[in-house]
Amino acid sequence: MRASRKAVQGLGQGVVLIIGFIGAATVQSDETMAAMKSITTEVLIKSDASWNGRPLPSYSAGDPEISVVRVTIPSGSALPMHIHPYATAGVLLQGRLEVRTPEGETLQVNPGDGVIELINQPHGGASIGTEDAVILVVYAGIKGEPVTKLVQ
Repeated sequence: MRASRKAVQGLGQGVVLIIGFIGAATVQSDETMAAMKSITTEVLIKSDASWNGRPLPSYSAGDPEISVVRVTIPSGSALPMHIHPYATAGVLLQGRLEVRTPEGETLQVNPGDGVIELINQPHGGASIGTEDAVILVVYAGIKGEPVTKLVQ
């Protein structure tokens, strides 16, 4: 299931973004977790599409390299237009973030929201709250290759 562009653009403040998996649910994710009854997991986001509804591409060939990065964007600052050549997802820890495409698509992200980034599609972001936006990002890249490239 994919979210429509209108549905993504219409998300309001305080709504947890779940594209393709509606309703943040507490789930037992595998047999290990299920064996420990006091452990629960919460799926923040799960999808086969980016936040704008476009399908995710197939995984790339090469030696995999996973990076977990804490990105802090000062309040009132904006990231330049860039692309991610590989699967990228994040969770906003604090502040407010607006992600934008050159075509005018936007997504507002609030603390606790999960985001599946656009892949090979130009976009930028801005910290639009009164405090710095802090996002924990997971890049599923290829060893020796950049996970972010500036758009010229």
